Amino acid sequence: MTSMIQLDNLTKAFGSLRAVDNISLNVQKGEVLGFLGPNGAGKSTTMKMITGFLSPTSGSVKIVSHDVAEQPVAIKKMIGYLPEGAPLYGEMTPKSFLKFIAEIRGLYGSEGRRLIEEAINKVDIGKVLNQTIETLSKGYKRRVGLAQAIIHDPPILILDEPTDGLDPNQKYQVRQLIRNMSADKAVIVSTHILEEVEAVCTRAIIIAHGRILVDGTPEELLLRSPLRNSLTVQLDSVDAQAALSDISRLTTVESAEMDQKDSNKAEIRVFPKKNKNITLEVSAMLSSRGYNIFNLNTERGALEEVFRLVTEQVAEVDEENE
Repeated sequence: MTSMIQLDNLTKAFGSLRAVDNISLNVQKGEVLGFLGPNGAGKSTTMKMITGFLSPTSGSVKIVSHDVAEQPVAIKKMIGYLPEGAPLYGEMTPKSFLKFIAEIRGLYGSEGRRLIEEAINKVDIGKVLNQTIETLSKGYKRRVGLAQAIIHDPPILILDEPTDGLDPNQKYQVRQLIRNMSADKAVIVSTHILEEVEAVCTRAIIIAHGRILVDGTPEELLLRSPLRNSLTVQLDSVDAQAALSDISRLTTVESAEMDQKDSNKAEIRVFPKKNKNITLEVSAMLSSRGYNIFNLNTERGALEEVFRLVTEQVAEVDEENE
């Protein structure tokens, strides 16, 4: 695979504050990297250094093997950048704004018109082309910002909260667009919407206090969830205590706990021993003993839970070290 983005020991300090602390990573062609972290984690600062809008305190950024500090103009031609709250000229229309951006990027004549039209169609802003940008909704402003980022069909996209302000249908369209474009590009997507990571990202990084805490595929992150592969069994309350006892005796079960939902139904949460999948075994045992099961569900885990656990753990460690 082709390395498109390479960060080596990247650090950015603002006085005594280290916004980015010794980050190293590679993003390959075809990857969509989800960049996750709490507010103030260093995501936007890292993206600004990748795009050349900020200079690092130390370390380096290379885009397709070219150092950003040494070839800033050439590298900006290879990048499409959507900042958070992308600055748009409110008095311009989307049509005039995109023409302006195209010309800045050296796209004139029939080629410029073709690329502008393609960008307009990809982000679906044809209805508002002649309105002034200041009159547009937040969602349409975001889509105009995305259009300027992709207008020159760059090999690298850096997208900071690309679906911020969009309704569910618009979010779906943008996610589809990112997936469709990603095959021959390297894409970094910063987002607070963790469902977006599962929807579009091939890889995800969680950072906090400017440091990388976790790096893996969304599925690998889900493996960190304490609820991963646990079962929720809903059954008749008269059977619940006996079923809990039988489940607890299974050798693949780590623990089980019961929650009385109402007078007729109870719920048992079953936790497997490490790396065990207990769904078939528990289901078969309960069925063979004639328990009246209303529902049995296997938990995949949740990225929200993994995110919270990882970032809370590092916060606790930092507090102990202060």
